[in-house]
Amino acid sequence: MNNEKLTDHNFLLFCAHHYDNSKYVSTEDFIEDLNRIKYIKKLITRYIENDDLKERLILNHIIVLYNCFGPEALCKILYLKLNPQMKYIKPFLILLNIIPDKLYNVADEEVIDTDLIEIDQTIVDKLRKL
Repeated sequence: MNNEKLTDHNFLLFCAHHYDNSKYVSTEDFIEDLNRIKYIKKLITRYIENDDLKERLILNHIIVLYNCFGPEALCKILYLKLNPQMKYIKPFLILLNIIPDKLYNVADEEVIDTDLIEIDQTIVDKLRKL
């Protein structure tokens, strides 16, 4: 269990510490992988505003991030950066079986019970068809 605190202040250091992508070692590749969080946010925003879900693209971004950071660090990163949108991201994490029961030390929260995070049923229904 990783109890390392994650905040906006230590975000880059946390990500660099947990980054495990032996194929790519440049700073540019690291930043490119981190930008996937922004892409996910844009894709979720598009879904919220236009009901246009690019579920395979979101899934691909999450899988790449999972491969770079591992499940626990990734879930902490997503929670910190995309907390208001977690109800839309949680179905993808469940599908991939990578969401832990609890997250520890994210921002000002000591323990986050992930079971209490809402879930978007429309996304669940679309993911079931994959």
